[in-house]
Amino acid sequence: MNKRVILIVLDSVGIGALPDAMDFGDVGAHTLGNINSVRPMWLPNLIKLGLGNIAGSRLPYNPNNHGAFGRLMETTHAKDTTSGHWEMMGLPMKIPFRTYPNGFPKEIMDKFESMIGRGTLGNKAASGTAIINELGDEHVSSGKPIVYTSADSVFQIAAHELVIPLSELYCMCEKARNLLIGDNLVGRVIARPFLGSSRNYYRTENRRDFALAPMHDTVLDMLVNDGKSVIGIGKIEDIFAHRGLSIVDHTKNNPDGIEATIHYIREGMGDLIFTNLVDFDMLYGHRNDIEGYAESLEAFDRRLPEIISAMRDDDILMITADHGCDPCHPGTDHTREYIPLIVYGKHVLPIDLGTRNTFADIGAAVLDYLTGKIINTGTSFLRLLYTE
Repeated sequence: MNKRVILIVLDSVGIGALPDAMDFGDVGAHTLGNINSVRPMWLPNLIKLGLGNIAGSRLPYNPNNHGAFGRLMETTHAKDTTSGHWEMMGLPMKIPFRTYPNGFPKEIMDKFESMIGRGTLGNKAASGTAIINELGDEHVSSGKPIVYTSADSVFQIAAHELVIPLSELYCMCEKARNLLIGDNLVGRVIARPFLGSSRNYYRTENRRDFALAPMHDTVLDMLVNDGKSVIGIGKIEDIFAHRGLSIVDHTKNNPDGIEATIHYIREGMGDLIFTNLVDFDMLYGHRNDIEGYAESLEAFDRRLPEIISAMRDDDILMITADHGCDPCHPGTDHTREYIPLIVYGKHVLPIDLGTRNTFADIGAAVLDYLTGKIINTGTSFLRLLYTE
């Protein structure tokens, strides 16, 4: 029977501020703990696997946990999606992507406006839902796209789908992607389409991320080059610029992402099934929606038994995150946090994996399990938890 890894990233589900959180203004951030303090969550299946046993989790401890558990630190001095996923797959960045908390310089905006043949609105750090309602009417009347950023390395372009068609918006994003390189290196350009009318604008699910291609091979590339099948679910293809993937299933929300994951597990497909569940971050963390975040975590927990029951004897399930986005913390940006790690499988020992020094330990363990090969950017924990 072929070995297989199911790696599920609960996007933004951090588990406590990192030691350098003060550099980011994130002292006191704790996505899971702070949510649970305000609105206690019912997560019996995650607790059964050992989520509450992770150091500093602030969740119920389970002395009879069924999975291995731990937490990981991020080596890259950042807190964005791309950096988190890249490091997870063995590519920490020595120099993080640039951020523009005060908006993009005039020379960048002048070049971008020349490339798209029209002016822009915004050019500031803002909440995505707030800025479309602030500038939506002016955008509709002028046809100028709304450009905004955040504390993360992102260049976001919002446009009403009936004013700037999706194909044109995506083309604008591609032009911005080609512009934001070199000294102006930005992690992601994001298309943020919306619909609605004055004071009632709402974002659609036609978001698309235009990420920079990884500078070196990641674990995904190594697996594909080794003849393994890698399935990317959700925005994985965007994060890795379509590299290192055999099958792409670009689901747009958590329910669809969970359904797709279960489908591929049941069908016996893939050597690595790599899923990103984005709703925690996109719909709830950035909107400071504590109740929505809690309900979404509970919804995932309810589906966890289906995921586990579909697994084969040699399958390993890893559940983790990529950064924090504490809805209880001031502001609407990502938060610099440890990420949780749960590992489950028929042969997995329910042990404490401790605090790992880099997200890359996940990729190292995936590569080790599927190929027996090692990477020097992370330390595999496979020998600690797996028995034949």
